[in-house]
Amino acid sequence: MAHIKLLNEELPGIVGLLYYRPETGKPLTDLAETLLRGPSSLTSGEREIIAASVSYWNKCHFCHTSHAAAAAAHLNSGLALIDDIKAGLPNTLVSDKLRALLHIAHQVQGNGKNVTEADIEAARAEGATDIEIHDTVLIAAAFCMYNRYVDGLGTWAPGPNEAYAEMGERMAHVGYGRF
Repeated sequence: MAHIKLLNEELPGIVGLLYYRPETGKPLTDLAETLLRGPSSLTSGEREIIAASVSYWNKCHFCHTSHAAAAAAHLNSGLALIDDIKAGLPNTLVSDKLRALLHIAHQVQGNGKNVTEADIEAARAEGATDIEIHDTVLIAAAFCMYNRYVDGLGTWAPGPNEAYAEMGERMAHVGYGRF
């Protein structure tokens, strides 16, 4: 049970919070929709991997698992991707550019001031554009906020990866606009 009385205690993670305050829920879902599914030279699957990775580093089980499931849906890779993200993607073929962007995201997750010019240059050397670097930093920063929102209010989350399969499919193929 969450730290506050939600309108629907059966809704997990951020979902119950979005319904609790639709006036704040809509801008939050609009931001997620733009960051993760809007126009970008990074695929939605790559952006979901960034979001899921940041959420894992922040120890937010709900956000990590739901966004990793969305990445799996985008990439048609199966739910094993959820645990592979936790391990640093040793079994998933991703570009060196995405690995460089994930390094930047990890720096932001710790403290935005941890990002160095060398980190930016390394990403550029792998082909990352300034917009991709910008969007990576914004996804990482936004997911730090989302993770703290979810965990700071003590929402509940299903445990097993399989419980997120349908949610991941919906996030990937329907989007974030409906909560």
